[in-house]
Amino acid sequence: MAGRIRDEDITLVRERTSIADVISETVTLKSAGGGNLKGLCPFHDEKTPSFTVSPARNVYFCHGCGAGGDAIKFLMDAEHLSFLESVERLAGRAGIQLRYMEAGPAPVRQQQGQKQRLVAAHAAAVEFYAGQLGAAGARPAREFLAQRGFDRAAAERYGCGFAPDGWDLLTKHLRQRGFSPQELITAGLAREARSGSLIDRFRRRLLWPIRELTGDVIGFGARKLFDDDDGPKYLNTPETPLYKKSHVLYGIDQAKREIAKQGRAVIVEGYTDVMACHLAGVPTAVATCGTAFGADHIGVLRRLLLDTDAVAGEIIFTFDGDAAGQKAALRAFEDDQRFVGRTFIAVSPDSMDPCDLRLAKGDMAVRDLIARREPLVDFALRHVLNRFDLDTVDGRVEAMRQAAPLVAKLKDREKRPEYVRKLAGDLGMEIEPVQRAVLNAASAPTRPTPGGTATAPSRPAPPAADNPQVMVEREALKLALQEPVLAGPMFDALGPEVYLHPMHHGVREAITEAGGAASAASGAVWIERVRDACTDLGGRALVGELAVEPLRIDGDPDPRYVSITLARLEWASVTARIRELKSKVQRINPVANKDEYFALFGELLSLEQHARALREQAAGGF
Repeated sequence: MAGRIRDEDITLVRERTSIADVISETVTLKSAGGGNLKGLCPFHDEKTPSFTVSPARNVYFCHGCGAGGDAIKFLMDAEHLSFLESVERLAGRAGIQLRYMEAGPAPVRQQQGQKQRLVAAHAAAVEFYAGQLGAAGARPAREFLAQRGFDRAAAERYGCGFAPDGWDLLTKHLRQRGFSPQELITAGLAREARSGSLIDRFRRRLLWPIRELTGDVIGFGARKLFDDDDGPKYLNTPETPLYKKSHVLYGIDQAKREIAKQGRAVIVEGYTDVMACHLAGVPTAVATCGTAFGADHIGVLRRLLLDTDAVAGEIIFTFDGDAAGQKAALRAFEDDQRFVGRTFIAVSPDSMDPCDLRLAKGDMAVRDLIARREPLVDFALRHVLNRFDLDTVDGRVEAMRQAAPLVAKLKDREKRPEYVRKLAGDLGMEIEPVQRAVLNAASAPTRPTPGGTATAPSRPAPPAADNPQVMVEREALKLALQEPVLAGPMFDALGPEVYLHPMHHGVREAITEAGGAASAASGAVWIERVRDACTDLGGRALVGELAVEPLRIDGDPDPRYVSITLARLEWASVTARIRELKSKVQRINPVANKDEYFALFGELLSLEQHARALREQAAGGF
């Protein structure tokens, strides 16, 4: 892992970034009063603007879907970038040179200047290879594409190119462009020959540029074209500071927006399959690059799919119908539990991949293949049962033992009884023994759910939103988030116990965890600290909402308004305690329990006096 960016540099990026300028590039914003801006949310379909931007605090929040945060978070959600990529993008925009810290035994992260040089070298290589595709020596590459149904427009759309028959043509070209030998080696574009001279890594091959989420080219996939080429059928860029094959999905740059929009990702096996799917009307297709689909790829897709407990998308695997394809599908089922969303498999009845299917039967056949997907668990169960002779008792019992853990792994517990009945029917057995087998398998230790979250215990229903106490709690939290310098000391004096609404209680605890309002300064940095301290998604969304919601006062708040608000907040808590004490006092025998009675009675008198003072302090409130 690379080192992380220094905290002070991240803070500087936030301070020098105008969130309104960043968001205005994709969202039309209009004045909403109170210094806020409003527009249509880019993260969900809506007709009435509910997306609010607060330039004063450099944060945004959507009252429709709950999305919110600062400029860094906006880029992460809108452009599907990682936190690191978003900070680097904004730093480049603001002219800030980032510094990186070491992360344990890992080396210091490469300087941003080096990354830019490597990206620039790849961009120049794409231009060179694309130009070579039209040369006479590239005829086999053009024929390969044409035979698979791809014309010149498709080749240009995906940046296809050709590595010519020369030992160092690209190397010389890039050296003339000012790139050093070490940069070309580090980028994986060239390598040292036995003689010590520098030669091209790819020769006489059809090339596909491999791009990351941002669209930058970070590597190449190269397909063998000539029989006398003794190399592998496909040759990819080696591991470099830019290219990590376990993290890369081919086509992700073109598919990311449709994946996020449709809530669906289609996993195919090769570059031409991605091209065929996109051109056939399946724009959510991506493929791995020279490695099996794994945990890091899942992490990329979960971020695009917003794969959370609240939002679950679809992941559709396409595999050949042969033994290797079935084995890959079963490996995919093992990874199924890493997704919250539903996983499916689409297998062509003729065992053709999407590219061959498009050639043989047209675009509609590819779309139909995806439409006919079946749940991955159904495929896995059928594969297990096919291994046993279900006409014998031993075969049925052993099949039940092997299939029961698959049913027990289902994330959606409500589907388990239905699959128990289905499995019993497929086996020709009574439901009871199958049910026992599934329950026994489910009682074994299981992997944690994505994100490592556990099911929260049930809570009593929170007070209604229009409850006066809820409104006061909300106003107090807004003061702490929007005006921490003004409200800090008075706000921090009241702990989480005075908040009746569980969401408000959680946000108040997050404020304490973030260091308290008195320790903060206004702005996005403080709000993000509180958001990061929240333990659940609902709390984070609420922080974003409160950060942009106008205060219930005309004009700017002052110490008197803070005092009134917090007095009303505390008064409700004190009166609740008074009611509780009165109930206890009435139940105690003053003769038999004299000491306890007078202790409670004294506390009651003190609280009533405090309540009167708070009521007077709160007079004239909102």
